[in-house]
Amino acid sequence: MAELNSELRRALEINAASWDKIAKGTKGRTALPNYGPLCPDENELKLLGDLRGKKIVELGCGDGKSLAYLHEHGAAELHGLDLSNEQISNATELALQSGFPASLYCSAMEDDPGLPHDYFDMAISLYALGWAVDLDAALRNIASYLRPGGILVFSWEHPVFSCLKMSEKRLYLERSYSQVGPVETLSWNGDPIVMQARKLSTFINAVVASGLVIDKVIEGDVREPPSQVDYPRRWYSQDRAKMMPTTLIVKAHKSVR
Repeated sequence: MAELNSELRRALEINAASWDKIAKGTKGRTALPNYGPLCPDENELKLLGDLRGKKIVELGCGDGKSLAYLHEHGAAELHGLDLSNEQISNATELALQSGFPASLYCSAMEDDPGLPHDYFDMAISLYALGWAVDLDAALRNIASYLRPGGILVFSWEHPVFSCLKMSEKRLYLERSYSQVGPVETLSWNGDPIVMQARKLSTFINAVVASGLVIDKVIEGDVREPPSQVDYPRRWYSQDRAKMMPTTLIVKAHKSVR
C-alpha cells in the first residue's frame, strides 16, 4: 500500500463512501467507446488499436461497461479495480450477465491490490485517474503493471473546464486555475466528496515522472451528444463545451529497454 498520510486516507474513505451511494442509484456515463462528455470517441480517435489478444487493466472500472467493450473487441484478459465496493459489485454482475471473465479488485489506485507487474499490454482509465489523491503514486503503480511497450490511455475532465462557470453564454473563471489541492465539496447526489484541483501540467508532469513516454495529448473538441446519453445540462452543456473542451485525453507508453 502507498504510504499516504491520514488526510489523504480520509479523502479516499470519503470518496469511497460517496461512490457506494452513487453507484446504487445510477450507472456510469463515461465508458468506451466514449472518453468523456461531448468529445471525440474511440471510433474517431482510434487510440487503442487492435484489442484482440490483449491483456488489459482498467483503473476506476466503475460498473464494468468499458470492460465489456474490451471483451467484445477481443481482449484476452481483463482486470479492473475501483475504490467503491458497490461499483465492483455492479461490474461483477455485468460480467456474469454478459459472460466475460474479469479479475476485479476493490482498491484505490494508489494501492497495489496484487496485480502482476511488467505484464499488461494496456492500462485505461476513463474519468477516473483524477480521483487519485496521490497522482504520482497512482501513475507509478500503473507504470509498474505495464510490460515494456505497453500503453496507457486515460481521460479526465479538462482542468480549465473545471474552473469555469457560465452566465448568459459567457464563461468566466469561478476559481483560479492556479489554485490546486484538495477541495471538499458535494457530489451530484449531495454527499461529501474530496476533489483534487490540478493543472494540465500536473497530469503531464506526473506521467513523465512515472517513467512513461507521452505519445499524444488531446483536448477534445465538442461533439454532438448521442441521443441515448443524457449529460447534465447544468455542467456539460453544448454552450460550455463549444467554448472550452470538456475533456483531456492522454496516451503514453512504457519504453522498451
